[in-house]
Amino acid sequence: MTAIRILPDLLINQIAAGEVVERPAAALKELMENSLDAGATEISVHLAAGGTKLIRVSDNGSGIPREELLLAVSRHATSKITTLEDLERIRSLGFRGEALASIAAVSALKLCSRTLEAKHAWSLSVENGSISEPQPAAQEPGTSIEAQELFFNTPARRKFLRTDATEYAHCDEVFRRVALTRHDVGFRLQHNARTQWQLKAQDHAGRIGAILGEDFAATAVSVNESAGGIALTGLSALPTAVGGGREAQYFFVNGRFVRDKVLAHALRQAYQDVLHHDRYPAYALFLEIDPARVDVNVHPTKSEVRFRDSQAVHQFVFHALARALAGSAGTRATSNPTPFEMPSPARDGFVPVQHRMPLGIAQPSNVYQTLFGNAPAAQAAFTETVAAPLPSGDAPPLGFALAQLCGVYILAQNEHGLVIIDMHAAHERIVYEKLKTQLDANRIAMQPLLIPVVFHADKLDVATAEEHAATLTSLGFEIAATSPTSLAVRGVPVALQNADAGALARDVLGEIREFGASRVLLERRNELLSTMACHTAVRANRMLTVPEMNGLLRDMEATERSGQCNHGRPTWHQISLPELDRLFMRGR
Repeated sequence: MTAIRILPDLLINQIAAGEVVERPAAALKELMENSLDAGATEISVHLAAGGTKLIRVSDNGSGIPREELLLAVSRHATSKITTLEDLERIRSLGFRGEALASIAAVSALKLCSRTLEAKHAWSLSVENGSISEPQPAAQEPGTSIEAQELFFNTPARRKFLRTDATEYAHCDEVFRRVALTRHDVGFRLQHNARTQWQLKAQDHAGRIGAILGEDFAATAVSVNESAGGIALTGLSALPTAVGGGREAQYFFVNGRFVRDKVLAHALRQAYQDVLHHDRYPAYALFLEIDPARVDVNVHPTKSEVRFRDSQAVHQFVFHALARALAGSAGTRATSNPTPFEMPSPARDGFVPVQHRMPLGIAQPSNVYQTLFGNAPAAQAAFTETVAAPLPSGDAPPLGFALAQLCGVYILAQNEHGLVIIDMHAAHERIVYEKLKTQLDANRIAMQPLLIPVVFHADKLDVATAEEHAATLTSLGFEIAATSPTSLAVRGVPVALQNADAGALARDVLGEIREFGASRVLLERRNELLSTMACHTAVRANRMLTVPEMNGLLRDMEATERSGQCNHGRPTWHQISLPELDRLFMRGR
């Protein structure tokens, strides 16, 4: 039996680095946040080879005294918190005291710093766990940290790094996020000695426009709400000016970029009545809340938070955005409900309008196979059925189709009476279950596209497609870069061949870049497949022939859990003959 022993400090730091420093972008994030915590008003970043060869961050912050330099590169040493109460009310971006030690454990690190009162700077270096004594150096007040040859002493980690272009794309995204948090700070980014970003201190809207584009800033809705100790400011896209991707979505809590399900859900709800679900709004939103009401000590990367009262935060964000959107041109204005109060249909000014309700069927066609795949054998028996007689006891459970209602519902009759089917929800479940079965068997078949679909993509989407090509292949996609800012979809899953290939690819890439390939295929597999299925499910107002409707009914009967769609809503409802008789007072 192996004896229990204390691990060497270098190995401990390398293990910790595995959580904090996944790639150059993670190290860059920690260093830039340290500069902001030090009160810097100017931050300069130099990268080489996507950050794998060099990451240098220089600032004009408060600096580190000579006597604290050794502590600065030690684990669990920080100036940001001292007590448990501090941990529960964190305002700084950093607080764990792990970043510098973790970066130093997997790179050749040099730290040079000078306080405002000091006559000159002091520097030290760290390599393979060996820390030099501080030496005098020449530098203006502030701090400069340089990390060279990331993962040089951990080859197993280094081989997982991607191309320089991919790693730079991730670094560029981190730079954009940090620059958005502090519009009053000037930022500069150089990559391979070429200037990529030069941002002067400016107002809030100016910084958002500089990062997300002047067109976005000029057309976006301004958000400025506060209530109950919570404030939300920033810009969010008009429903009429949104794109197909999720590349320009930034949400910050107390100056920290976060991914949070509560906030994401509130955003979706605010847009749900004014935006098609295939479209995604761009936004840069900043939530300020008492630090005691939010826990940022959830994950070493500090990109996840947990709210003490998530329902209150959800309702506040939802209403703040809903009011901003309601006041924009082209949307229905509503009165201003108080925070945390759902709007009432009785008072929000809505006037019902009676629309024409078409009831009919399409002319016979051969599009069933295009929409639903190969028709089941049972469909052939009902190809000529338009208004079938009441079925006998051995008829299919969902019976036979009669017509469509409003282009949304299928009306069918079975031995019990009338069946109403939500055709999109039902088809979505069918496709979803097929994708699940195929992915479980590692055989999602790909349909090559005769003409590749090319679409504009940001650098991070291009990097994601390159980095996760194997994951995309396992999901039935072939996506390749055609330029630094465009991607071509050359193949899609056979079951999704009629979907909008560009929008579908954007969604899949968005899931992978936000959650990572491993989480997408494990924890979020069903969410991703549900999104994919939604893209190809038959849309409202698509007229179907009776054979097509009957084919959908037969597929529903052969599909597990077809009574509910992927989001838990019912796909069909039975109205019995006795219910219909009571409705029309028959027999009385």
